[in-house]
Amino acid sequence: MTGLSRRAVLAGLAATGLESHPGWGQQGPDAGHLPDRPLVVDLAARGRRPGAAGGTIRTLIARARDVRYLSVYGYTRLVGYDADLTLRPDVLETVAMEAGRFTFTLRAGHRWSDGAPFTTEDFRYYWEDVANEPTLNPGGPPDFFRVDGQLPRVEILDALTVRYTWDRPNPRFLPALAAPRDPLIYRPAHYLKTVHPRYVGAEAAEALAKAQKLRGWAALHNRLDDMFELNNPDCPTLQGWCPRTRAPATRFVFTRNPHYHRVDPTGRQLPYLDTIVMDVAASGVLAAKTNAGEADLMFRGLSMSDIPSLKEGERAHGYRTRLWPVARGSELALYPNLTTLDPGWRVLNRDVRYRRALSLAIDRRTLNNTLLFGLGTEGNDTVIAESPLFVPDLRTRNAVYDPDGANRLLDAAGLGRRDGSDMRLMSDGRPVEIVVETDGEGATILDGLLLIAEFWREVGLKLIVKPQERTNLRRRSMAGQTVMVAAQGLDLAVPTAIMPPTGLSPAQPDHYSWPRWSLSVETHGASGEPCDLAAVQRLLALDAQWRGTDAAGIQAGIWREMLANHAENQWVIGTVAGALQPVVASARLANLPERALYAWDPTAFIGVQRLDEVFWDSAADRKASAS
Repeated sequence: MTGLSRRAVLAGLAATGLESHPGWGQQGPDAGHLPDRPLVVDLAARGRRPGAAGGTIRTLIARARDVRYLSVYGYTRLVGYDADLTLRPDVLETVAMEAGRFTFTLRAGHRWSDGAPFTTEDFRYYWEDVANEPTLNPGGPPDFFRVDGQLPRVEILDALTVRYTWDRPNPRFLPALAAPRDPLIYRPAHYLKTVHPRYVGAEAAEALAKAQKLRGWAALHNRLDDMFELNNPDCPTLQGWCPRTRAPATRFVFTRNPHYHRVDPTGRQLPYLDTIVMDVAASGVLAAKTNAGEADLMFRGLSMSDIPSLKEGERAHGYRTRLWPVARGSELALYPNLTTLDPGWRVLNRDVRYRRALSLAIDRRTLNNTLLFGLGTEGNDTVIAESPLFVPDLRTRNAVYDPDGANRLLDAAGLGRRDGSDMRLMSDGRPVEIVVETDGEGATILDGLLLIAEFWREVGLKLIVKPQERTNLRRRSMAGQTVMVAAQGLDLAVPTAIMPPTGLSPAQPDHYSWPRWSLSVETHGASGEPCDLAAVQRLLALDAQWRGTDAAGIQAGIWREMLANHAENQWVIGTVAGALQPVVASARLANLPERALYAWDPTAFIGVQRLDEVFWDSAADRKASAS
């Protein structure tokens, strides 16, 4: 960084702010640090107020690599969702859209955290020297850049304007840029060019890698290119806070980015907080340490079962436990594998009568009372009521407790024969022993499966729980070795029409109900097997229709048909949704909402609630937290 020392910059920002809007970046203590036209956040629209700069907050992480989640809930994006899930420019000053053409305009005077100008050269470098560099990216650019297999024409119009053009609409493009994990379609060119052979020569690039005891220049480039993982303090960033600690460590420190592009309505540069400290603690003690007051802000790593103990520590340690609804389709969902290689189970799993019977045999009221203190919503794995795409009937269709109906459907599906212990038999004589595999990491899922085993026993079915390590479970799933998997349900459960219908068809990878169909789509037929079930082929066709239009009305209709298809066919058997996420924060931290939806996608945990707007409510608290 050049010019003022970082300490001086932080001291000045903590003490004062700009007094008026005219001349952003030309007057006051922020001179030279703000873009010419920064993003002025609308605090009043969300019931918040301008704050004061300064202070530190502490949080806890279960392992050192979890520092990367600050990239998620720091939520600085080219375009991003606001708290109402409206997509708006953020880092970008403007976005112009016309059919398949997107023109991005950057903010004049915007700089990387190290003071270097942020320009379209950073977009060009990513596109030409990273995404389309086979040594760094053997698979080429990410899939959201492809429309009918074709990549866009990328034009650098000037230092502040870049254009992406496809011959057809690409409705996935902007939502991908707003994703919880930023695809980062730009890179700090001035920093990474120093190790790229195209700029320093092949011999020099390899020598630099050898000096670091790395196998080649690509490994060195990947180590330095650390905008998401946040392990390299030297890598420039546009995020609100910059990493200052190298691993290995048990405490990681992040300090305010002096060139951050957002300001409050009074002209004060965000973020308000000077420093974020992340302390590593074992996952089993995160709740206890939070209860003891060792975190000023904590949410990830806490669960609904921790709420009673967290509430107990509030008065003694001066924090409050907010309860945010989790926006997920189902806390426990069952995925019958329609592409399992076992012929007997494949026939059963593809029989809609069998899948509906499994759903009707589940007493969701008991699950709700046991797992979610009776506060949850019972029914299918579908979108939640806060989504504009919600249809009430789709939550309960084929998802009420009806053991008699389940028995009739099981008989009709060819499972009428029983053994001496009254357990049903498959057509080949095997007992219907449903091996349900799970990654074993969620206590809610394991506890729920024990109850479902009792419900299914009542209709003559045996459930066997088989915990797996997550990587092994995915490998077995792709290989067609699983019969059924238990996992959390629909992750994108509060969508708007412009969000891709993720998780509703084999067009997306890693879906436990049809992994081999998904693999075939992902590899263009090179692996897996083609989908041969008409109702799922319809889902694929609908997904293709969604990708082919940028008309929100048409996209909404597609979403609703896909959701109805799922409720009718029970591809995924949902149970109960509506868990509450404890969000623990010091009682003296301001601008944190009392209630908000909590999810990975699209809210980026707390990201859309803007952590950069949170502040300590008194000078004494700011001083005490910093010390």
